[in-house]
Amino acid sequence: MRSYGVVARDSRWILSVAAPFLLLLLAGCGAVNATSGSGQGAMLIAAEKATLDTTTTDQLSARLASGVPANVTWSIVAGQNDATLGQGTISANGRYTPPQLLSRDQVQIQVRATSLGDPAATASYLLTVTPGFVQVLTPETASMAPGGAVQVTGEIAEVNAGSIRWSLATTPTGGINAGDSYGSIGETTCHHSNRTYTYCTATYTAPRALPPGNPSVFMVGLAAGNPHSAAALHILLNGAGFNSSGLQNQVAQTGYVEMGSSGGNANDYDSRKDGGGKEYVNDCCGGTLGALVADRNSNLFILSNNHVLAESDQARAGDTIVQPALVDLNCNPQAGRTVGSLRYVVPIESSQTNVDAALAAATPAVDGTGAILQLGPSINGILSPGAPAAGAGETLTAGLLNQLRVVKSGRTTGLTCSTVNTVDLSVQVDYYYDCAETKPYYTKTYVNQIGMPGVSFADSGDSGALVLDASNAEPVGLFFASGADNSNHGFSVANPIQDVLSELAQKSQVEGQQFQIAGGAPHPITCSNYDEHTAPASRSVSSFEVAAAKSAADIATVQLMRPDNGILGISTGKSLDSPGEAAVIVYVDKNRPGIAVPKVINGVRTLVIPTDGASVSAGTAPTTLNQTEGIHLPTEVLRAAAAVQQQSAPQLMADPAFFGVGVTQSYDNPAEAALLVLVDLRKNPASMPDIAGGLRLRYMRVNRLHVTRSKLAPAPPVSRCAPLPATTTVTR
Repeated sequence: MRSYGVVARDSRWILSVAAPFLLLLLAGCGAVNATSGSGQGAMLIAAEKATLDTTTTDQLSARLASGVPANVTWSIVAGQNDATLGQGTISANGRYTPPQLLSRDQVQIQVRATSLGDPAATASYLLTVTPGFVQVLTPETASMAPGGAVQVTGEIAEVNAGSIRWSLATTPTGGINAGDSYGSIGETTCHHSNRTYTYCTATYTAPRALPPGNPSVFMVGLAAGNPHSAAALHILLNGAGFNSSGLQNQVAQTGYVEMGSSGGNANDYDSRKDGGGKEYVNDCCGGTLGALVADRNSNLFILSNNHVLAESDQARAGDTIVQPALVDLNCNPQAGRTVGSLRYVVPIESSQTNVDAALAAATPAVDGTGAILQLGPSINGILSPGAPAAGAGETLTAGLLNQLRVVKSGRTTGLTCSTVNTVDLSVQVDYYYDCAETKPYYTKTYVNQIGMPGVSFADSGDSGALVLDASNAEPVGLFFASGADNSNHGFSVANPIQDVLSELAQKSQVEGQQFQIAGGAPHPITCSNYDEHTAPASRSVSSFEVAAAKSAADIATVQLMRPDNGILGISTGKSLDSPGEAAVIVYVDKNRPGIAVPKVINGVRTLVIPTDGASVSAGTAPTTLNQTEGIHLPTEVLRAAAAVQQQSAPQLMADPAFFGVGVTQSYDNPAEAALLVLVDLRKNPASMPDIAGGLRLRYMRVNRLHVTRSKLAPAPPVSRCAPLPATTTVTR
């Protein structure tokens, strides 16, 4: 994904905050003030939440005292935010959108409902708005050796005031304090100005002695101390002696430019005109210069996504490609260093293409070895650049998947590792004309894609990063999109590298053209694994589900419990393939692989747990399974599952709530393949079947995949910079 950004820090905004605040006289949050008109009776207002931050919205509703919904018009009466910044907006149906920038740590906004039948009948509600984070923390991920340190920056939607309160926690929301054994945080320094967002920095230092196990900790920032607005840096502590973060990928390079660094099209910004017709940059994008590619004549090209180098089909051949990207240049189109010119683009708006890819002819400023940042050995605690294995990459076979770890080095999250947990993936991805993703361009369905788990593996700005086999640096794919849920679970998607190189060769229209990744000999890559530190998603199970599971368990006891068939016991629990559903636990003899167990009993999923008879008899058998990410299944099982996916994906994705279907491994019975179904967090499916084509269905609820905004952002987003002019003037 390319990263969406606004004109940054000291040159980001021009605004005035000299106007006096509008002070409200109403007291408290969510205060209701009702007056009666002729015959209408009192009205009451309810809201989803009385306190919200600038990144969310709120739904208000009005009812008569009798409980009957009231037909009203909505308006904003007053607010404490500076008048130049506004008090937000409210729609005809009562959806309140807060101002995108605040002039103090919290402001109160008075909203009014007026009866259409009796204008004298009104009710008021007092909302409290606090600043949210403008974007994720910088860096977003880090891997630290004992005693290593990294400076962390957070930016909040407030001017001339505000602060960030930091803590170390075991969750990304700061719920559980991690304690001193996980490191320390230095003094916080905040920068305030009436021209910029408030940003604060603090330095995290890893402990000298690492906690046991695979320690993972979150440095959590709360905007203005508001517990409802949190952003987190995911830190993995390693004993391998290296320090790594995305900061190394974002800086401007002064020597030969290496791949894995921030970069993009010099025209990849949105602009608008002021009242005098003068054009200003409004926001901008950026991505990753993924790898160096050579054609059959040894000409060198920079490989990245279409939406990074070619602005999602909007760019022209010959456009200048710069390093770093505009998002790291305060959105200044003239500030970047020229590293290439756009040459070959695989169009997105086409049913005949299946990759998001483009090539730019490299200038002499680019390192001709193809070295990618942080892929080399650690030197004094810093990972050096390293070249990928040269060639066309490797194909994902069942044998390779069984032990595969993948790695990427990208602009935002730096060097991260994960696994491949989905293949043969059909997935819909939304593209936009603008960086803020407010003007839809095209929704494309890709097939035969690669899916990777882990909320910290990649994010916006990592678009175009090369995905490699960590054991030998062989190219595997080209990262281009990701999504996440609200519980620290994420999913990333890559085009298979052979498809990328093949379609680019076709686009060149040069007979016999071939492209290969420029690099060197195979070598192992050191990195931190970001899919091993996230507990499986868990949702509460309804009493109805529990009752159904108990009934099904009784049936299973009668049907399955036979002497010497390897089934040791029956119980009830929770499905792992479909969080929120109950399951019938079927205990099978761990020494007898291949015991046949029905996938569903009386409409309830089964959860197959290998154990021994003594544990079942003693009541100490486990009630769930530990998940091992990746795919560990034989070739024939994956081949059969791929055939089912081809038949089932179009039928499942006919439901607007489903936007992806691929082949994976079941969590409820790891001996079986399953179809992973991506479910839009904002939509409710018409139904959620347990099985398709004889395969279990495993569900994952995430935001639709993004190519510009953060994977954590719901869609459609609200532009962070539409209300105010920026200082960067466009020169065309």
